[in-house]
Amino acid sequence: MQIPSKYDASQVESKWYNYWMKHNYFHSTPDEREPYTIVIPPPNVTGVLHMGHMLNNTIQDVLIRRARLLGKNACWVPGTDHASIATEAKVVAKLKEQGIDKNDLTRDEFLAHAWEWTEEYGGVILEQLKKLGCSCDWDRTKFTMDDDMSEAVIKVFVDLYEKGLIYRGYRMVNWDPEAKTTLSDEEVIHEERQGNLYYINYKIKGSDETLTIATTRPETIFGDTAICINPNDERFTHLKGKNAIVPICNRVIPIIEDEYVDVEFGTGCLKVTPAHDENDKNLGDKHKLEVIDIFHEDASLNSFGMQFEGQDRFEARNNVAKELEATGVLVKTETHLNKVGTSERTKAVIEPRLSDQWFLKMDELVKPAIKAVLGEEAEIKLFPKKFENTYRHWMENIRDWNISRQLLWGQQIPAYFYGEGKEDFVVAETIEQALKLAKKKTNNQQLTANDLKQDTDALDTWFSSWLWPMSVFDGIRNPENEDIKYYYPTNDLVTGPDILFFWVARMIIAGYEYKGEKPFNNVYLTGLVRDKQRRKMSKSLGNSPDALKLIDDYSADGVRVGLLLSSAAGNDLMFDEALCNQGKGFGNKIWNAFNLTNLWEVNETIEQPQSSKIALEWYEAKFQEALVEIDDHFSKYRLSDALMSIYKLIYNDFCGWLLEIVKPAYQQPIDAKTYHSVMACFENNLKILHPFMPFLTEDIWQYITERTPEEALIIAKWPEAKPINKDLISQFEFASEVISGIRTFRKEKNIAFKDAIGFSVINNENTIKTFDAVIAKLGNLESINYTSEAIEGALTFRVKSNEYFIPMAGAIDVEAEITKISEELKYTEGFLKSVQKKLSNERFVAGAPEQVIANERNKEADALAKIETLKASLASLK
Repeated sequence: MQIPSKYDASQVESKWYNYWMKHNYFHSTPDEREPYTIVIPPPNVTGVLHMGHMLNNTIQDVLIRRARLLGKNACWVPGTDHASIATEAKVVAKLKEQGIDKNDLTRDEFLAHAWEWTEEYGGVILEQLKKLGCSCDWDRTKFTMDDDMSEAVIKVFVDLYEKGLIYRGYRMVNWDPEAKTTLSDEEVIHEERQGNLYYINYKIKGSDETLTIATTRPETIFGDTAICINPNDERFTHLKGKNAIVPICNRVIPIIEDEYVDVEFGTGCLKVTPAHDENDKNLGDKHKLEVIDIFHEDASLNSFGMQFEGQDRFEARNNVAKELEATGVLVKTETHLNKVGTSERTKAVIEPRLSDQWFLKMDELVKPAIKAVLGEEAEIKLFPKKFENTYRHWMENIRDWNISRQLLWGQQIPAYFYGEGKEDFVVAETIEQALKLAKKKTNNQQLTANDLKQDTDALDTWFSSWLWPMSVFDGIRNPENEDIKYYYPTNDLVTGPDILFFWVARMIIAGYEYKGEKPFNNVYLTGLVRDKQRRKMSKSLGNSPDALKLIDDYSADGVRVGLLLSSAAGNDLMFDEALCNQGKGFGNKIWNAFNLTNLWEVNETIEQPQSSKIALEWYEAKFQEALVEIDDHFSKYRLSDALMSIYKLIYNDFCGWLLEIVKPAYQQPIDAKTYHSVMACFENNLKILHPFMPFLTEDIWQYITERTPEEALIIAKWPEAKPINKDLISQFEFASEVISGIRTFRKEKNIAFKDAIGFSVINNENTIKTFDAVIAKLGNLESINYTSEAIEGALTFRVKSNEYFIPMAGAIDVEAEITKISEELKYTEGFLKSVQKKLSNERFVAGAPEQVIANERNKEADALAKIETLKASLASLK
């Protein structure tokens, strides 16, 4: 079989991915094996591959490929999330380009456009994941708007409603004026922003007196329905029971009293706008105030805004301030830093708004999920553990979940209205069931389906994805089916800490509510991908590389290694393209090592050299030591550390030492026993590296020998753990220092490797001669002589207390060497003198930190040892 001299990832990666797909290696069906299951955090159907996806999905693929090698029935379920807000925004933008206004379309017409968009663009990110090597069970691909998935969501809504856990309420909600929908509290990001505090005079009705109010939002004066003072504030006692006049609109409003008012903030008086502030709404309810909503759904002012009607709230703020100034009621303006809520999706500033919404009661539902992660016998582990505190904070302070969204794209809420009253509705999975319920509730058998009007709102996207580990296996609709019984609970979840509450916690809640058990065993929380300046990667900053271009430039394997080399669980990854280049370089190193072995001529008759025999025994011990390390790292989700252990084993021990030791002399054959043992070592290396670098490893595996599809690396067996010969490892470490000493000596003395040299040792350490054959071969020694006395006319070096001698006769210019060593001896003696002077200084010794003193003593010991060695070398040359 002709093996290319260079590795071409662009050819190899598509070849092997197609091969894996052809032979259905990614597909899983229930059988007698132990299942290992991962469900993908479904990326938004609008999405394209970015660095966060690359990291997250590489980790998942590493885990799933290793599970296959361990003989488990590995199932990785892929899919996408319909992402109501993001997708609807994309569809609306596309329609706008075509001159179509969303508001001119019926729901069905809009959804037809949304499905058309989804079918055209929705699978992009999943196809891109294939480029990365992701071995998902593509036959199981799910979309949260699939018919069966939507049916499960509706079924759960109806069930929770019937349990009394879902209710409809008129509440103050977070309104996104760009997406024109409500958001849950968790979808609001609070940012500190610089604004202004406006001091405005309100006239007291029936007098010339004014009351100064401080506000950050002067445009909301049109919604003022009271002024509130603290009853304990003596400054305003005389105003009790009086009325004030709102500037510009001249509406008369009462002055009320409540201890809620902070006497120290601003002027100690508060304007109350119940429609546009949650705390004001509470005051309004308590004091039975009028509620005036001054905004349209896009946060422009409505008719209550008088001459400012139609203006955006921020434009209106400036214009109202100018009007207040012009009429002489704006006392002053101060800069003010305050927290502003923004939409997690659109980045728009959130507007508090009163509206009818659907809510899910969380106080009881959350209890099993708290116990599952934080209880004494916790069933679900978070990696790293530090995120338990975040989880605790969110879960113990949970509020009812606002699950309705004013969107068309998503599961339509299954509530059917038959009248104008707030309670004139029924909840059912289908309109047929709704009609039966409505007839029963109204005792009106004349009702028809045409009399029912379904709620136009859609459910929050998270209300579908919280069922993901169950719904992908049809566990909601068919709770006793074979798949859900076999694959649930899943094993590992890999996701980002930013959705620990949005998604992870909610899946745990749903799992206990609908299956009575955890949805997964472990949650591996990745960090954020940042650039070298520690900035979060984003399109706006222009610091996020093109994920697919990285694969083109450095290979999928190279990018995978680059991402994982510095990505400990829960810690942010400081991404640097140099890491991908390092990954690519590692791949080339392995390919070149394979090419080297392929060039060897194998001879069945020659005997195995002792150096090869002992080197192979050592590498087996070293491999077993690394295997224990790797398995331990995997058990603790330290994938970066596992990869580093493999990297060092292959790069240093296999390529750097073993191949060098067993390599036959120039144009000489290698014995068959050594060759086959080396290739067995190579195959074991490929097995442990395969989860990280699947393409390169499969390619080399298939080149080593002809394989049937049943013998592919992807379904090979993970190496078996065996006893570790630690003595052999220790002995080799010593021998490698000796070899390094000889190589350094040759380099310094400019002695070519082809020239054999003599070698003697005073064996003060009583080292075993196990690796003498290896030392002799790698040092090109004539022999190794053990002696009890120093060798005259030889240079020397030490490893621990062992002293090694290399005769110099005829090999070097002795006079020049004496001069060189004498100068080095003089310098070292001077250095020793300065160190000893410092150590003899009582003030220094008494005042310096313990570590500093220890460092100086180490310097002294090193200098004394070096002086002794240099003197011995001089003596041997004279």
